[in-house]
Amino acid sequence: MGNVYTQSTLAETRTQWKKQHLTIVFTNGVFDILHRGHIEYLTKAKSLGDRLIVGMNSDASVKRIKGDLRPIVKEEDRAFVLSQLACVDAVCLFDEDTPYNIISLLLPDILVKGADYSLNDIVGKDIVERAGGKVQTIEFVPDKSTSNIVETIVSRFGKK
Repeated sequence: MGNVYTQSTLAETRTQWKKQHLTIVFTNGVFDILHRGHIEYLTKAKSLGDRLIVGMNSDASVKRIKGDLRPIVKEEDRAFVLSQLACVDAVCLFDEDTPYNIISLLLPDILVKGADYSLNDIVGKDIVERAGGKVQTIEFVPDKSTSNIVETIVSRFGKK
């Protein structure tokens, strides 16, 4: 399925990329209903390095974090869609509530999150910086979010 990897296979690929002296950028998220905000965010993340790895929360992880009504789109479909984007070089699911373990495994050169996070609150910051990497935030596109899309759908079609 495109560029969707298991964690162990991606670790091997990461080793090969490292031997090629490629700069690896990592970000993570749910990516439930893919929208313009996601695409702009991922494109900006990719521009920071040579390869972009996206850690994606599994369905079980999303349910624990966001509640029983999420995800709307199943993990296989979310992973497939993400893996087809030109800016994404690899997608890897993780089942934990945070990406700490996958970040520890991959040791990206640059860890990226949305600017709604404080730098000190970004999970994995300690690991990446200890390994000599950088942590950055990227501004979101205003009013472009899955929550906004869901609210629009509910307001237009939820009440008959």
